Amino acid sequence: MAVIERPHRLIVLLAALQAFGPLSIDMYLPGLPQIAQEMGSSEASVQMTISAFLIGLFIGMLFYGPLSDKFGRRGLLLGGISLYTLASLGCVFATSIEHLVALRFAQALGGAAASVLGRTIVRDLFPVEESARVLSLMHLVTMIATLMAPLFGGYMLLLSGWRALFIVLMIFAATTLLFVAWKIPETHRGESRNSSVLAVFAAYFRIARHHHAIGYILCMSLTFAGMFAFITASPFVYINYFGIEPTHYAWLFSLNIGGVILFVTLNARFVKRVGTQPLLLAGASLAAGSGVLLLLCGLTSVGGLVPVVVGVFGFVGVTGLLGANCMASLLARYPQQAGAAAGLAVSAQFGLGALASSLAGSLHDGTPLPMTLIMGVCGVGSLAALMLTRQRN
Repeated sequence: MAVIERPHRLIVLLAALQAFGPLSIDMYLPGLPQIAQEMGSSEASVQMTISAFLIGLFIGMLFYGPLSDKFGRRGLLLGGISLYTLASLGCVFATSIEHLVALRFAQALGGAAASVLGRTIVRDLFPVEESARVLSLMHLVTMIATLMAPLFGGYMLLLSGWRALFIVLMIFAATTLLFVAWKIPETHRGESRNSSVLAVFAAYFRIARHHHAIGYILCMSLTFAGMFAFITASPFVYINYFGIEPTHYAWLFSLNIGGVILFVTLNARFVKRVGTQPLLLAGASLAAGSGVLLLLCGLTSVGGLVPVVVGVFGFVGVTGLLGANCMASLLARYPQQAGAAAGLAVSAQFGLGALASSLAGSLHDGTPLPMTLIMGVCGVGSLAALMLTRQRN
């Protein structure tokens, strides 16, 4: 097995792996109304393309994490990205909303390998005290890319239509596949490679029995779920309800990514000095407060668009901070089952994200209330989950 002498040089590539999920959703958000019109489908049906993607990520991550503890990271990573690339090509030629939903599910099954194994490789390469900082830097690089995604997608819609967006995703995946094959050797050296397949999957149950693990997983996953309620509903809330132009929607969406960049930059700078726990408490408190603000906006409609934008900025902004610190804290507790721990955490993120996305679609009534209700519950729930980690064993 090759040894990576300067692992910090791989941060951009590892961030690209982490970006598969966000890019696959953010880039084509401005095109959802256009897809609905071209395919003659309802808004709720088109929203299912997001839900199907999240469900595919959830299922895929449940398998990639433990299997990578047994068989290693590299082969599964290369296979998953290859599947994503082929499914992206299929999306270009989709002829119905049913075909697009099925292809998005397959795309997600492949992308799940990149999303979960990129985080797991961090634990293989970096000591515990560096993990939170590295994950924050990865998230920063990822968010810079996703900052441009809806902007790029909005303007591509005007020039080439929504199918061109999947061509771009296919090229991104193929390029990442080449660099992974070139730059990332096998990194897993743990004792679990001698375990049976049943044993590595049994790690899920051992991890899930501990309230600290459940607290970290739910803290990061609930804010993630609330963010995906926003992602699913916001094109229709902003464009149809508030009358925002698609290109202006892209700028408002990117404002939230700017918030994520701000908070993960602060986290990367101060986490070694302050520690993960105080930053987690601050982040979860902001998520809860922002969620309450959004809920009040949805119930009263007071203030129009501005307080909604402010509440979403605070809520979405701390998702990266919470994700990096919760993940680092979780992996530190389970170093020999890093694949299973990361798989469980990230699959919970996308599983709850899929649930929140589906709820946002099924409850859609043309007003902001379904979106703000889900985000409010998730924000308060994230803070409550963090309190589980403060309890003694």
